Amino acid sequence: MAPVTIGIPATTNLILIAIALGVAYNIGYALYNLFLHPLRKFPGPISYRMSNAPRAYYNWRGGLSFHVADLHAKYGNVVRIGPDTLAFLSPEAWKDIYGHKAHGKPEFPKHQAGYRPLESMPKTIIHVDREEHAFLRRQLAHGFSERSMRGQEPIIGAYVDKLIERLRENVVAGKNPLNMREWLNWATFDIIGDLALGSSFACLENSNYHPWVSVITGFIVQTNFMITLRMIGATRLLKFLAKYAGGMSKREEHTKFTKEKLKQRMELGAERPDFIEGFLRNKEQMSFGTLVGNASTLILAGSETTATLLCGAVYLLTTNPECLEKVTQEVRSSFREDSEITLLSVGNLRYMLACLNEALRMYPPVTAAMPRQAPKGGGTVLGHLIPEGTQVGVWQWPINHAPELWTDPKGFHPERFLGDPRFANDRLDAMQPFSTGPRNCIGKNLAYAEMRLILAKIVFNFDLRLADESRNWLKNQKAFNVWLKPALLVHLTPVQH
Repeated sequence: MAPVTIGIPATTNLILIAIALGVAYNIGYALYNLFLHPLRKFPGPISYRMSNAPRAYYNWRGGLSFHVADLHAKYGNVVRIGPDTLAFLSPEAWKDIYGHKAHGKPEFPKHQAGYRPLESMPKTIIHVDREEHAFLRRQLAHGFSERSMRGQEPIIGAYVDKLIERLRENVVAGKNPLNMREWLNWATFDIIGDLALGSSFACLENSNYHPWVSVITGFIVQTNFMITLRMIGATRLLKFLAKYAGGMSKREEHTKFTKEKLKQRMELGAERPDFIEGFLRNKEQMSFGTLVGNASTLILAGSETTATLLCGAVYLLTTNPECLEKVTQEVRSSFREDSEITLLSVGNLRYMLACLNEALRMYPPVTAAMPRQAPKGGGTVLGHLIPEGTQVGVWQWPINHAPELWTDPKGFHPERFLGDPRFANDRLDAMQPFSTGPRNCIGKNLAYAEMRLILAKIVFNFDLRLADESRNWLKNQKAFNVWLKPALLVHLTPVQH
């Protein structure tokens, strides 16, 4: 009698059974999310309540922030944008999620997968728990103090003067538009390179990107792709790409550059008025990997975001000539000579500050939410009891453009930040570009001073006119958490004083 074997039909049946079980599991999971999940009472599209796939799709395409704004317009100030994820649109939600908590009350911790899609990625001041965050922030505090800002002023001022010098060398009286995206990127990267790691990237000197700067944009896009894979549960694929396929090469290159620069900075010693000084004074309490991770965060947070806001401010001012005329008048009537414009003296330019705030509202450097999760035992947001582990956040772009919170939200109106009665009903506290609470951006004051200095120097030295090719600069821009900016072409005409 011949042996019995499992033939092709039997194998096919096993495969079909496996597929059927997989389909049944996913259908069951989707139905549970829809009808039995603790978040089932919150509104949102059916597909979003059933699966993370729709949210992942928009995130991958660079349009999730704008789509969340549409969802808020349809479903209200609390929207379920994933089976375990809620988006909030309320100034009070900032306080509930990110604000200081009463003694003994747990904070809403960082949702790690939204910051570190790979668990092997180092934790930095952005990711760590409350105790370690407090320790790291104390080490950084000196570098961001008012005393340190005075010591940093010659460093920052020298790069801004170099920017003006290089612009004058490259402009031909209103004939050839300059790509201000590049020049502003080069200036802010040179400044942060010096302030964070002791030496510039020489971008302004060479009128070109340092290889590291070129890597950073790719690193940001790759991180967004990694977060997208985590959304749909493709952790095995993510780990495979990171380990074998070279799919995360930008992350590795970024880390390599950071290590090299950090070693050079450590050789200079701790006595220097920069951000890393506090870390180096206590380097025995931190691993080299911790130093690398935090140095990387300083470079990213202090360069790309500042350049992005300045690009947005230049575009919005040049497309609103009456505002540009006002800020130009304020700057040129406040200073007789370029040398009078300093990191501290620009603090008196009220209208310029209003313009920067309005640019932050309309074109926030970070468009998405800074994800948190409900603590152990759950938490409360806007009076809603939020189950433990639920991902929550306030999305920057949607809340900055909500018509129920802002008068004419699509219009550029710096006057809304100057007490103009036309905008008396605006909720200025809805805008939190630097976040709020104990984990707000430690570099907020320095960022404002740097942005005001750069913009004041440019407006003092040049008349600005947007090139026709950049009239639709904002249209169809993608935002992978931060913006993927096209060229910003501006005609500059030197002004003699």
